[in-house]
Amino acid sequence: MRDAAPTTIYLKDYTPFGFLVDSVHLTFDLAAHATRVTSRIAFRPNPEASDKTFFLHGEELKLIRASIDGVEISPVVTDKGLTADAPDAPFIWEAEVEIDPGNNTALEGLYMSNGMYCTQCEAEGFRKITFYPDRPDVMSTFTVRINGDLPVLLSNGNPSGKGEGWAEWTDPWPKPAYLFALVAGELIAHPGQFTTMSGRDVELNLWVRPGDEGKCAFGMEALKKSMKWDEDVYGREYDLDVFNIVAVDDFNMGAMENKGLNIFNSSAVLASPETSTDLNFERIEAIIAHEYFHNWTGNRITCRDWFQLCLKEGLTVFRDAQFTSDMRSAPVKRIHDAIDLRARQFPEDNGPLSHPVRPESFQEINNFYTATVYEKGAEVIGMLKRLVGDDAYAKALDLYFDRHDGQACTIEDWIKVFEDTTGRDLTQFKRWYSQSGTPRVTVTEDWNDGTYTLTLAQRTDPTPGQSEKLPQVIPVAVGLLGPNGDEVRGTEVLELTEAEQSFQFAGLAAKPVASILRDFSAPVILEHDHTDAGRAFLLAHDTDPFNRWQAGRSLAEDTLLRMILEDATPGADYLDGILAVLRDGELDPAYRALMLGLPTQSELAAALHDRGATPDPMTIWTAVETLRQATAQHVQDLLPRLHSETLIDASFGPDADQAGKRALGGAALALTARLDGGARAAEEYSASGNMTQQLSALSCLLRAGKGETELAAFYDQWKHDRLVMDKWFGLQVAMASPDETADIARTLTEHPDFNWKNPNRFRSVMGALAMNHAGFHRADGAGYALLADWLIQLDPVNPQTTARMCSAFQTWKRYDANRQELIRAQMTRIAETPELSRDTTEMVSRILDA
Repeated sequence: MRDAAPTTIYLKDYTPFGFLVDSVHLTFDLAAHATRVTSRIAFRPNPEASDKTFFLHGEELKLIRASIDGVEISPVVTDKGLTADAPDAPFIWEAEVEIDPGNNTALEGLYMSNGMYCTQCEAEGFRKITFYPDRPDVMSTFTVRINGDLPVLLSNGNPSGKGEGWAEWTDPWPKPAYLFALVAGELIAHPGQFTTMSGRDVELNLWVRPGDEGKCAFGMEALKKSMKWDEDVYGREYDLDVFNIVAVDDFNMGAMENKGLNIFNSSAVLASPETSTDLNFERIEAIIAHEYFHNWTGNRITCRDWFQLCLKEGLTVFRDAQFTSDMRSAPVKRIHDAIDLRARQFPEDNGPLSHPVRPESFQEINNFYTATVYEKGAEVIGMLKRLVGDDAYAKALDLYFDRHDGQACTIEDWIKVFEDTTGRDLTQFKRWYSQSGTPRVTVTEDWNDGTYTLTLAQRTDPTPGQSEKLPQVIPVAVGLLGPNGDEVRGTEVLELTEAEQSFQFAGLAAKPVASILRDFSAPVILEHDHTDAGRAFLLAHDTDPFNRWQAGRSLAEDTLLRMILEDATPGADYLDGILAVLRDGELDPAYRALMLGLPTQSELAAALHDRGATPDPMTIWTAVETLRQATAQHVQDLLPRLHSETLIDASFGPDADQAGKRALGGAALALTARLDGGARAAEEYSASGNMTQQLSALSCLLRAGKGETELAAFYDQWKHDRLVMDKWFGLQVAMASPDETADIARTLTEHPDFNWKNPNRFRSVMGALAMNHAGFHRADGAGYALLADWLIQLDPVNPQTTARMCSAFQTWKRYDANRQELIRAQMTRIAETPELSRDTTEMVSRILDA
């Protein structure tokens, strides 16, 4: 187990490694509990490094032998690595180590998943495979020989040799060790082919376990679409002869972009209409695109150090968002991104785990694979593109690829290509990378003799380690609507650079209604004192799809807050507005389904906290349920029409059009279930021909307090499919009433199919518990205690998953004194666990110390 009191690493202390690596040759002799790894590495002194200490990272390795230029040596070995005397000239390092993949439950380095060998090396897993300078700025070509009796032996690059019981792979493109990959097992290939824009044929394979062959077609088509899109939009062509994807059951993350050999969590690549929902299909399409796009933004150009993680992840998340917008509905995608950002990143940005997009320090890098680095990092890219324009963005990206291909880069390198392309000084914009917290933009308006003045003021509240905040560059997209709903001024991007600025719009015939922060042009909290009538006007007339949705969302939030704080009844402005949107058959069905969504209960708790009120989770839950019931009653006459117009007279397709209709149909079914006690949902469950509709109907039944028969039938039907069983586990916790949530979760952990060592299965129960706001925050603390029990049990086995799940406690200080004390007690219990991993130690300490 790692040291539970790790040291802090700082960006300012970066120094280059003392040696360069010209080539790496690895030989693996596979054995479940005694794999031998032989390395032969060509080193030479780095002329740009002042420290020539020859230190190689290594953890949980048994050193068999080591030599330099063929001479056996006895290096100094610790639990962190080894140190040896190295010549001040090029030399060959050789080492042989033994590792135990069969007992590697942390799923980091080389491990086994149901008999299959698999690797996960990002961020620092390669040091569990062999001794090596395991840092992203050390890049080299790799040749890998795998000896083993399994039929499929895969590694990075192109196949360069094969025989009975062995295979060799050569990757001609220099890469850091975190991109190394190896897979060996009983696998079946779903093949494909892609011809690049220069005419090269690329062999494609999606490798799966026997029995999963029928779930590969969608993933293969998504890969081909990604390759074509990256050529068309970014001019990026694939650069190897083969591209392999492998589906793995035991995986801590969604997927990994290893050069030429992407390794995917099975849930992020396997799909069929019978076993996957529309959201699964969309997620799979996006993740496949994301990992493929990393080939250039992450692999060919990587990050100099882990502080620059946002350089590859923020840019690639932005690219996959562009891809999904082009493949599906751009407005719906933008709304989904905003919902996700507000639900996950805003609480992180404004709580004890707050950190800049580029952190200044860390103790455990695995803890910085966060929504701030990924999603806020992508928003920063989007703002930069909005500020410089599409053409300048394209030119800057071309320069970035030309200038930095084959390099390990920094944010400074990224910003510089935009400055060189546009001539703009982006020094102030760069604060988005160094300043944590979510900016708040306050709006005031003035109307005088045909001139409308919009005054915007920005502030960012103090965050841990950053008490002083400087003004940032905030692109605020604004449009103006006339009294009749016509657009009198189209969208303009205002650049807010000062603490307060005013912008004038002259020559107007009447006072306009401002549509502000169109398309969610910046990741900020907009504070605009709109009346309900003003929001209802925007809901009815705004030409910007995002802000029309936002008007409805704001109306819903204000309605709910009045219900919570003032015991008010649901307002007519909101209910009538939603009815009008649902009646508009010209709108995308997926968009109308989104309009029926409400702010999450966690968001409402944050809004109450911002107003100085102490949120009570049960009161919030009651208000949300009351508004949903009122909505169902208000639109009940329209529900039969919605059911009929969302019927699909065609075989199942995972495309946006069909998915949108099923989304609206599912939303209508949820409202209907509140009126008929689930009668129609029971009928639809019996008649459903795909997982989207089957799961939607089952959700409605469980929410109505029914569905025991259907739940048992679902289990009997799908108990052979581990991914569908994840849905079965998670749905029961997600749909549970607040007083039953913790009890149901506890019962499910006793189910024979609950494999807590599998990250997907663990998250299906414990993640659903943490997301059930009122249930997790039950007043007696049962939810807190249950999660803490399981985190303590999981930590010695899988520190990464444990640490990430600790974030469920990050908002603890917004609640009442009793809940705070209950949460503090559980976090303290975790913190005081003997031999707690450094991953979990850092997370719990940051939450407790805030």
